Amino acid sequence: MNKKGSRVERELVKMLWNADCAAMRAPASGGATKKPLPDIIAGNGKVYLAIEVKSTSADYIYINSDKIVGLIEFSNIFGAEPYLGAKFKNKNWRFLHVSDLIKTRGDNYKVDVDLAFSKGIEFDELIRKDIQVKFK
Repeated sequence: MNKKGSRVERELVKMLWNADCAAMRAPASGGATKKPLPDIIAGNGKVYLAIEVKSTSADYIYINSDKIVGLIEFSNIFGAEPYLGAKFKNKNWRFLHVSDLIKTRGDNYKVDVDLAFSKGIEFDELIRKDIQVKFK
């Protein structure tokens, strides 16, 4: 994992702890184990989350399908909700449920800024602190 990726993961873990959620990074998620592991697992007794974290200075993020399949598999076994945590440069965090991700022709996934901010939820909504009302 590069330094930028580790930094944003640590930032999110700190945010989760500050919001009264237990949280930890799973640094082995980069391939040290054959088992599917998300970047972060967290919970507060009401909500349990498995989060794949991606950050970029571009306007889009590509995610390998193996990462999303593993995230879903882990979440199903663990009883967590699977989310992609997207951190675009100079923008607030957005969290997309895996069902909102767009599949590419190559069977991978792509998230752009527009999708992240139209379908994604804010941090407080993720941890059920604040529920947004979305108009369709």
